[in-house]
This record gives sequence, C-alpha cells and structure tokens, in this order.
Amino acid sequence: MPEAFPSLADLHARNPLHQAAYPDASAVTEVVKELEQRPPLVFAGECDDLRGKLAQVARREGFVLQGGDCAETFAGVTAANIQGKLRVLLAMAVVLTYAAQVPVVKIGRLAGQYAKPRSKDTETRGGVTLPVYKGDAVNGFAFTPEARTPDPRRLLEVYNASAATLNLTRAFVTGGFAHLAQVHSWNADWVKSSPVGKQWEQLADEIDRALAFMVACGLDDDAMRSVDLFASHEALLLEYEHALTRVDSRTQRPYNVSGHFVWIGERTRQLDGAHVEMLRHVRNPIGIKLGPTTTAADALALADRLDPDHEPGRISFITRMGAKKIRDLLPDVIEGVSASGREVVWICDPMHGNTFEAANGYKTRAFGDVMDEVNGFFDVHDQLGTWPGGIHVELTGDDVTECVGGADDLAEGDLGNRYESLCDPRLNRNQSLELAFLVSQRLTDGRVRRGLRDLEQSGNELAPARADLPA
Repeated sequence: MPEAFPSLADLHARNPLHQAAYPDASAVTEVVKELEQRPPLVFAGECDDLRGKLAQVARREGFVLQGGDCAETFAGVTAANIQGKLRVLLAMAVVLTYAAQVPVVKIGRLAGQYAKPRSKDTETRGGVTLPVYKGDAVNGFAFTPEARTPDPRRLLEVYNASAATLNLTRAFVTGGFAHLAQVHSWNADWVKSSPVGKQWEQLADEIDRALAFMVACGLDDDAMRSVDLFASHEALLLEYEHALTRVDSRTQRPYNVSGHFVWIGERTRQLDGAHVEMLRHVRNPIGIKLGPTTTAADALALADRLDPDHEPGRISFITRMGAKKIRDLLPDVIEGVSASGREVVWICDPMHGNTFEAANGYKTRAFGDVMDEVNGFFDVHDQLGTWPGGIHVELTGDDVTECVGGADDLAEGDLGNRYESLCDPRLNRNQSLELAFLVSQRLTDGRVRRGLRDLEQSGNELAPARADLPA
C-alpha cells in the first residue's frame, strides 16, 4: 500500500530551503486552491513513456539531450523564442543520434523553469536592500519594492505560460517543423557559415547521405516528421509542485503533472528535506543534481530514499562538479553506485560548476571550461567502462553574448552586446551546435572503442590486440 502523499504543512515542517517569503498567507492559500483545480500540464502516461526511455539509456541503449533556459521568463513566451530553442535542441539531437547510433531522448528545460535558488535572499544597490530576484515565478526583476515583493499569484502565470509553451511545442514537434531532413539542413547551414564548422563538413555530408538513403528506401514517413520532446524543470517551489501533483486514475498513484521530468537541485537535496520527501512519492522519473561535495554514500542514500524498488529509469544523476574537479571526484561516485548494482542514468551538467564573474561584472562561463567538463565526464566513463548517458545544458536559440569563447570567439568585452539572461549565462545557438558536434566525436570514439573491446572479449580472431583500451 503506497504511503499517503504528504501535505503542504508536512513539507513546510521540514524547513524547506529556497522558498518564497510570501507576505500574505491567505493569498497563498487561495492560489494553491486555484492551481489544484487546473487541468494537468502533462499526462501520467507520458511520464511513464519517458521513464521507459530513460531505462533504455541506463542500459546503454540511448543518450539524453536536456537543454533550455536557465530561467524562463513570462516575456519570453513567444512563438519566435520557443521555436528558436526547439530548433537548436533538435539540430543538436540529429548530430548526437548519428554519432551515438542510439536514440537520443530529448528533454527541454521549458514549461516550468521559472524559479531559481539564489545564494543570498537580498540584494543591495545604492544603500537600498530588497529581496533578490528568484525568477518570474516569485517576483519581478526590476529593482523596486513593488516588483521584488514575492507574489503568489505569479504561480498562476507560471501555469498559464507553461500551458502555452507546451501547446506550441507539441504543435511544432508533430506538425512538420521537426522533420528530420529540415532539422539537418539547419546543421548544414551552420557548418557552411561557422568559423569552426568546416571541420565538421565530412560528418554533415555523411548524415546527408544517410537521409537520402532512407528516403530512397521509402522511409520518408511519420517517423521522420515528428519527435518526442519532454518537459522538465527543477521542482523548487513547494506550493506549485504540490498543487500540480495528482492521483492517476489508471494506477491510483501520484504524479507531478507540472512536467514529465523534475529534478532536485544541489541546494535542496537534503536527505530528510522537503524536496526529497515530496518527490519520493511521485511516479515521475526524477533527476538529482550532484555537486563537488557529493560522495558515493550521499548518492546511494538519495537513490535508496527516492527509489527503494530499484525501478529502471527512475533515477538520473546529473553531475555538476566543474571542469577542474570532475576527473578527480566523479570516479569514486560512479564506482560506488555501480558496485551497489544500481543502473542509473549519468548526465553531465557542464554549466553550473564553471560560472565566474568577468572583469566587467557580467556573470559568465567559458566555452572551453564547459567542453572540458564534458570531456572529463566522458574520460571518466571511458576509464570505468560505464555509460556516459547524456548532457544537460543551459542554452538558447538566439545570438546572445553570455558565455565567452566558442565558435565566434566571444571575449569578455562582447558580453554587454546581447546579455539577456536574468540569472545564469547560456550558450548561444552557435556555441550549442559546436558543443553538439564536439560531443558527437566523443560518442563516435566511444562507440568504436566499445566495439573493439567487445570483439576482443569475444575472442574474435580478427580483432586487433589493443592494450590501450580501458578495462
């Protein structure tokens, strides 16, 4: 018999971190009641489908591409903005699919990523101290008392904005916009125009020939015209996530219907905390961010708490350890989890461990650091013989200037040109596609190494002896 889903009062009794300090409790109660009456944003069956796909990834039969805004904004809910994000995600997925030769599970950081934990609760400018901006779900960005006061009715706007985003996303991915040939044409355009794209011409040509072969074989059907794309966000604000948790009529089990995939952040993953307690009851696949202080014991304790039944596809560990630390810290965590017999999805978040403040005051990330952490992630898995299951990237389809380096060689002096993020810096379109092509090389190299290793282990007399392959 499943345990009863905890009440909001039960969760708040656990002193949850990074919540909104609403001044009017009665207004919060009214908003929660209204949210509880709203229809689901996603469906339980879709969450089950995603859990099945993630189980395939854990079995080395898939790869995850998760990406989108650091923090969505209400003003950003436009057709052009949503289309731009989908376009870059789908273009990245084509390259990764061809390289990995396994399905790529596409998960957007969208339709719910409106709140962010912040290091401080207040911000001071010119001697004036106000609550810090915690995302459009909580308060406004303008530095005024009116904008910065947390307002629970913003949660209703989160719901409305998420519903609009999901509605348009579903139309795009099923209505021809995501046709495989068209999506690859975006990559081909980038290869021709980008300063670093020339090195990927051979790969782009190979994909062109593969698509032409598929069409010649009569495979230009619905499978090429539409894709599955799932929605994800950090399950941070208890009022919103609790109100959008519903009991599924098929199974009589609770699902968080605010998104298909929800994760617990590095700052809220306390084993006895409210966020772990809330999400251990829902049936969605769950992500857990693991920072540089994580030990194997920490990871296993969280997995045991959230997934006592060892259900395939239930747990994804999203590591965010920083380029300088990942090669030293990640092996022990992976080895400890693997030794327990658990099959989890390992995803690399190369963004959050590599943030720094530029000399001109902008928060930024260096593309070289981002790629170095990705390479460290692959290096560790190659050494251990485990599966690098995916990447989790903050990105946009726009030509912003928020991260330095990359295809256009952006410098710190360029950051002021189009710095549009209200929280953390994102990779722009060119940087995102460059990342995808670089990751595709690691996937191809790993596939070749695994093939050679399998041949050697099978005793195939045609397999060459390779002492340099990891055990």
